[in-house]
Amino acid sequence: MSKKLILQGPQADQAVLEQIAQLAGARSTTPLGAHALRCDGIAFTPALKAEVNAAADAARVDASFVDANLSLADFKLVAMDMDSTLITIECIDEIADMQGLKPQVSAITEAAMRGELDFSESLVRRVALLEGLPVAALGRVYDERLAISMGGEAMLAGVQAAGLHTLLVSGGFTFFTERLQTRLRLDHTHANLLEAQDGKLTGRVLGAIVDAEEKRRTVERVCAELGISPRQAIVMGDGANDLRMMGIAGLSVAFRAKPVVRAQADVALNFCGLDGLLTILA
Repeated sequence: MSKKLILQGPQADQAVLEQIAQLAGARSTTPLGAHALRCDGIAFTPALKAEVNAAADAARVDASFVDANLSLADFKLVAMDMDSTLITIECIDEIADMQGLKPQVSAITEAAMRGELDFSESLVRRVALLEGLPVAALGRVYDERLAISMGGEAMLAGVQAAGLHTLLVSGGFTFFTERLQTRLRLDHTHANLLEAQDGKLTGRVLGAIVDAEEKRRTVERVCAELGISPRQAIVMGDGANDLRMMGIAGLSVAFRAKPVVRAQADVALNFCGLDGLLTILA
């Protein structure tokens, strides 16, 4: 199947985009707004993709090769990771900051997201450090530090208007996913439940941990409930624990992701917001 190339960058002008299109050997180009360009008639090869990606990265442009006829209408579900994907922060790191332990917890988080540590083991270690913290601290993180990633609300508005279901599946915590579900009108959420007693965290997670395998199972379960194939799902993530659910998707999207995730995803958004997805599938 022939490929289209979508070039987009928040600060990129059409002249820069056209230069990259020429490098790609595009037979025709179509502007998609002021900062995006569709390129057609490309003789796609992995070597060409690597060359175009290098030039695009240097120009702070996202280059996405997808099937020429692929559109949002081909999908029924968008599944998203939460921390550092739908939202800008790692919630557990910010919770730890309330204990004065952010550097220690952040180091474990980063290693887990790079795939250097088992996620479940890393979560147990990090949550244990939160023992004794008032539950009210989670509310402070939500109110004072949590922000939706650039383009997140526009992306959700676009996919919801197109009739797609939404799933937020997170190795983080239900305290945040439940609030985001109400705020953003999400259809499904799944995350870890922090144990608390007498208004303080115990340093333990209740029930099975939402790790990479559970994320994959969750996407499969929601797809089954909707009567669709996982190939009709778009899955977005940033860390190694997202790779299994991304691997079963019809389109996997790496957002501000670790190198191991960018290397395996179908497309990567390194510079644009989450709403870059809508441009890729326009």
